[in-house]
Amino acid sequence: MLSFMELGALGFAAYRVTQLIVWDSILDGARQRLELWHARKFTSKTRTFFRALVGCVYCTGFHAAWLTVLAYRLASGQGPGNFLIFGIESFAVAGVQALLNRWDDSLPG
Repeated sequence: MLSFMELGALGFAAYRVTQLIVWDSILDGARQRLELWHARKFTSKTRTFFRALVGCVYCTGFHAAWLTVLAYRLASGQGPGNFLIFGIESFAVAGVQALLNRWDDSLPG
């Protein structure tokens, strides 16, 4: 099981990945292409799902959290481990990421 320090660090990493995907200008072109792709067939549930996923801080953050935990566990040689423990760690990292997003949203400007 990951330590509190590791969970916190992974939470910050997931927060940063989430900000990159949802808000940062470096990916504006990719988000615009996604919008155009969705507009060509706006009734498609698959296209609507991906559009919502990229536009939702909490949706993207949850996926970023489990991917961050998985990448860390694989890179540190731990492997994915027990599915239940992996899930708990992923939810913990997603919680840290969500708290950081809420705090960021409360800042002026």
